[in-house]
Order: sequence, then structure tokens, then C-alpha cells
Amino acid sequence: MNEATRDTTSSDRHDPSSRGHAHDSSFWGLTLGSVGVVYGDIGTSPLYAFREALRSAVGDGPITQGAVLGVLSLILWALTIVVTAKYVLLLLHADNHGEGGTLSLTALASRALGRRTVPVVMLGIIGAAMFYGDSVITPAISVLSAVEGLKIVTPAFEHAVMPFTVTILVALFAVQSRGTARVAAFFGPVMVVWFVALAGLGFLHLADDPHIFAAVNPLHGIRFVVAHPVTGLVTLGAVFLAVTGGEALYADLGHFGRKPIQSAWFGLVFPALVINYFGQGAMVLAHPDAIENPFYRMVPEPLLFPMVLLATAATVIASQAVITGAYSITRQAIQLGLIPRLAIRHTSETHSGQIYIPRVNTALLIGVMLLVAMFKTSSHLASAYGIAVTTTMVVDALLGFVVIWKLWGWKPWSAAAIIVPFVVIDGTFFVANLMKLLEGAWAPLLFGGVIVLLIMTWRRGSRLLAAKTRHLEIPLETLVQTLSKKPPYIVPGTAVFLTGDPDSAPTALLHNLKHNKVLHQHNVVLTIESADTPRVTEEDRVRITQISPLFSKVVLRFGFMETPNVPKALAIARKQGWHFDIMSTSFFLSRRALKPAAQSGMPKWQDNLFIRLAKSASDATDFFQIPTGRVVEVGTQVTV
Repeated sequence: MNEATRDTTSSDRHDPSSRGHAHDSSFWGLTLGSVGVVYGDIGTSPLYAFREALRSAVGDGPITQGAVLGVLSLILWALTIVVTAKYVLLLLHADNHGEGGTLSLTALASRALGRRTVPVVMLGIIGAAMFYGDSVITPAISVLSAVEGLKIVTPAFEHAVMPFTVTILVALFAVQSRGTARVAAFFGPVMVVWFVALAGLGFLHLADDPHIFAAVNPLHGIRFVVAHPVTGLVTLGAVFLAVTGGEALYADLGHFGRKPIQSAWFGLVFPALVINYFGQGAMVLAHPDAIENPFYRMVPEPLLFPMVLLATAATVIASQAVITGAYSITRQAIQLGLIPRLAIRHTSETHSGQIYIPRVNTALLIGVMLLVAMFKTSSHLASAYGIAVTTTMVVDALLGFVVIWKLWGWKPWSAAAIIVPFVVIDGTFFVANLMKLLEGAWAPLLFGGVIVLLIMTWRRGSRLLAAKTRHLEIPLETLVQTLSKKPPYIVPGTAVFLTGDPDSAPTALLHNLKHNKVLHQHNVVLTIESADTPRVTEEDRVRITQISPLFSKVVLRFGFMETPNVPKALAIARKQGWHFDIMSTSFFLSRRALKPAAQSGMPKWQDNLFIRLAKSASDATDFFQIPTGRVVEVGTQVTV
């Protein structure tokens, strides 16, 4: 998912095709953009997927026709069932106000059930955590597999593979802070050239062994798995490499629209992938020694070096897509209250979706470098790849069942008839990848597990802190009545007090009364809410309730795809009759210093972890984009 590209190509967040643009230039622009962003990950799978699957199938034995046909049949039908049927034809219709992705599906499922249930939220958390695992592995394996083509150009380059890979990855993460709009403009055309090259290389070698077309028959794949149960299951884990990136189809629904994504898949991407895989298979049947690196062995020698450059460009694009996707899902997680506030920088003055999150960028770079240093080759990394994506796909299928049943109004057995086959297939791939646990699959599971632990700690600690704080506060209505009877000294201007509980008197307000012994002419108790929709309309952004001549409550609502901007939102309140002047307004914020309590609802280690997470949170002034010159912070100490 690439925020930079998708926000420069889409004029709105809903399916453009549904608004009658299917035949104009914007439709083809969105289709081109989807080729560059949505399909970057799955489009680079031919570099290593067939090679690793066939190696798993034959082990140290000879290349057999049955093994090649079995592997190709499994790849073809995995692309057909998992990607085409599940994502392209089914889940692309499950949009949350035009948006897709695991967290959007979680919000849809919660809305369908009428509340946020623990199982649904847990599924969303696991899916989001595993996306981070994918965001670490994709750059490592993609770039490494492309640069390994240098060894085919000349063996003298073998020792240069690692330095070149590290250099490219460091440069890729280093330029993130500058934004990606200019580079993103080339993503679509470069990936179109890449897919055309994939198809061309495949066509060159289809005639090497015409028997390869028999792989269209699914029985070849079924027979192979049945005849070799253990080897077949291991092979399935490698076959899944061919569909990694398929979940991006749904994740980028809101940024390109259903019709452009479907058109790009059926018109270019799917045919190019199938032709290339079949070309690799035909060549290996004719020349078994090509198993060393079947993709680059297909390339005519004069074009080998240019192909390495094109493959490197394609893998950088695939990496860019998951990096910016990690930024996007992080912003969603912050808005949904799953993680602490993190500093978000906007890299464009015109497109709000172009963001950069320094801490996420640093964490991803460290993770990618560790993986490259530990695994060293794309073959070794292939064992670690897949488990994160299979987990996300299982989560999507389970949440999809809730949406189809409850939101779409299907009968339970009808929804099950649609979803259960996908769950079984995804679950089989999950078990197959789990068999590679000791070979490297532990890496994304460990990374995802850490993310789940952090999210669960933050959610649990935040609930305990809110409950404890609520006991210490007094009802706002009580305070307003008391102040109406015995008002303190009134000073001109407006005071805005930020609070998470609009029914209780904000701590900053109580401290202002206690220490300064004054009350402003206008006092606003401001609460910021996160909606379960990607965006909130201007009409629904602000809700004002007048409590007394001196007090009013204001609720600002933001969608989970939006970055809160308090001054802009408050300016909307002018249309509702509230006279807001930023120059005569002071914002009062409470800064809490957390200390571990003697008795808490969490273990001591989790207490300390929550406190560390709270300390790492970005300053509320910056996060809500409040002018620093208008902010007064009041410190309080709370035990948790």
C-alpha cells in the first residue's frame, strides 16, 4: 500500500467506478496506479516462488515431470482461488465507506455485531500485527532476490550481493522522510514494463516443453500432495510465496476503487504471472540445471543486466508499498486507540495521505537489516516469508464471515458455504508455513507477537488508567452548578480543556481553578472521538452542547484514516454559531506522570511496559496540531 501514489491518483475515497468514471481517463489512471502499488509485492514473487516450491518438492532428488506439473498446478490454483475468487471477486465488495484492509474489516464486523467484541478486536489486532511482520520481510526478500541476479551475470559479483542489498535498503528508508510523490509517479509505468517483461520471458520458453500446459488440470497438484503428504505440505508452504501480496488488493480498495483493481488483475497482472510461472516450468523440464535460478535463466544473456536493474526497481517499488502501508496502518491503529500517539509528519501540503512516521521507519529498517544479516540469501528468507501473510488472510476470511452474515444479511449456512472453503485453504497454507517454524518462520511470528503484546498492554493499561482517573474526578455537571452559584473571578477569552471523559471535570480545569482561582469567559470541555469509519463528513465533525452561559461541551470526531487537526475542526464550529478565535483561545492539557501502583490490575512487568509506552507517546500538542503558543500544560501524577 503506497499512500503517496494512491492519494495523488484518487480524487475521492470511494469506488470511482461507481460514479460513472469507468470509461474516462481517471479510470485508466487509477488502473495504472493500482498496477504500481497494489501489485508490487505479488508481482515480484516470480523471482523466487517457483524456485523455492520446486526445491521443496524434489529435495535433493532429480527434477521430475510430476513434481513440476504438481507445483505449477498448485501455484495456478492458489492464484485463482486465494487471490482471484477470495479477494478480487468477494472481499473487494466488503468496503467500509470505500476503504478496505484488516482494520476496516474489523470495524465493519464490529458495526455488524453492534459492539466491539473481544474476538473481533483480537482478530483485528492479530491481522494488523502480522502486517508489520510482512512489512519487515518483504523489503528484505524482494531486494535480495533481485540483486542475486548479479551472480548470474558473472560469478565475480557474488560477494557484492550483500553490500548492494544493504545499500539499496538503507537508501530506500533514508528517502522516506522526503515523501514519495515524485517517485510514485513512475511506479505504475515501471511495473507495467515489469509485468510485460514477465509475460515476454514466459512466452520465450513455453515451447521448451509443451507438456507444461497439463498443469492447468488441478488433479496434478492434488495427486502430488496426496502421494507425498509431508513433502506436499512443505511444498504448499513454498507455493504460498506466489500469492503473498494478494491481501494488498483489499487493503488498497479505497485508494483506487474496485473496478480499476479488478481490471488491472484480469487484464495484465494475472495473465503475466501465470505465463511467467509456466515459462519457468517448461524451461526447468527442458533444462533441469536451471533450478538454480529459473527466473534469471530465462533471460537472454544480452538482456540479463538490464533485467537485474528492472527487477531491482520492481522490488524497491514492492518494498515502498509495504513501508507506506505500515505508516497507514499505524495511523489507523493510533486513531482506534490500539497504540500510543506517534509523531506523524506530512510530506505534502496538498495530499493528507502522504505521511512519514519516524519511529516506524526506524523500527522497520532495523528489522529489515537484522533479517538480511541473519538469513543472507532469499532462499533462506523464503522460509520466514508467508506465515505473516497467511495469518492475515485467515483473519480476513473469519472477519469476512461476520460481515457477510450479519451486515449483508445472509443466512449463516450460506455465509459459511462461501467462507469455509477459503478458511480451509488459508488454514492449510498456515499449517504448511508453520512447518518451517525452526527454519525461519519464527521471525515474523516473534515480531508479530511483540506487536500484539504491546497493543494488548496499551489497551489494558489505558482502560485501568481511565477507570482509576474516573474515580478521582468529579462530575462536570456538579462543578458547573457549584461555579454558577459561587463563580470565581471571570477573565476574558476562551479556555479549551482537552479530556477523554466529557462527563467529568477535566483535571486541567480543576488545577486552573485551584491554583489560578480564575475562570474564563468561555470554557470548552473538548473531547476527541475516533469513528469506526475511515473518514467523517464536515457535517458530523463537530457536536456542541451548551451546559451553561460559561460552559459548553464540544466533541470532535475523526475517522481512523484521518489525522486530527483541532484548530481546523473547531473552525467548522463557526458555522454552528460558535464564535471561535484562535488568538484569544488557550488550550489546557493535562500531562500525566505515571507511577506503578502497589496493587494493579496488571503484572508488574506489564505495568512498567505500559508506563514506558505512555512516556513514548507523542506530545498531544503536536499530534492534534494545536498551536504551541496557545497551550498551557498542567502536570499531574497518577499511579497505575
